[in-house]
Amino acid sequence: MKTWRRTFDMLLGRRPDPIQVGAVCRDPATGQILLITSRGTGRWVIPKGWPMKGRTLSGAAAQEAWEEAGVRGRIRPGELGRFRYDKAQDEGFAVPIDMRVFLLDVDSMTDDFPERRQRKRRWFAPQDAARMVVEPGLQQILAGLPDRALPTAPVKTRKG
Repeated sequence: MKTWRRTFDMLLGRRPDPIQVGAVCRDPATGQILLITSRGTGRWVIPKGWPMKGRTLSGAAAQEAWEEAGVRGRIRPGELGRFRYDKAQDEGFAVPIDMRVFLLDVDSMTDDFPERRQRKRRWFAPQDAARMVVEPGLQQILAGLPDRALPTAPVKTRKG
């Protein structure tokens, strides 16, 4: 069915919606989720961005987690979920985006990361994180995560 739909869309000159990748950054010791503020509106979001040449989708999500939130960890290769949203453009219109979301179990966190001056970050319980984000699809993904600690070591935080 999807192959037929894709062929039909191509014959009509339609392009698929662009995709972005995002990382749900989880502290495996507490189960908490790290949210960051967006640069434009300051609302709570997950680290996300465009696919990167030479990286898998999950690898690109892990890179975004480092650049936007200053975390490193083990990214799961399989998708945690997908959702669609409209990405506002500077020109005043929005573009539909197909978001692919991956789970990153955070091993370490630093205060020195590329976008440290542009964003705030904060840990939330999954249910609270779901209430803080705007996108219904992301709310559903976050609300489906366990709200409990998992048996593992806590996240290491370092300065600089």
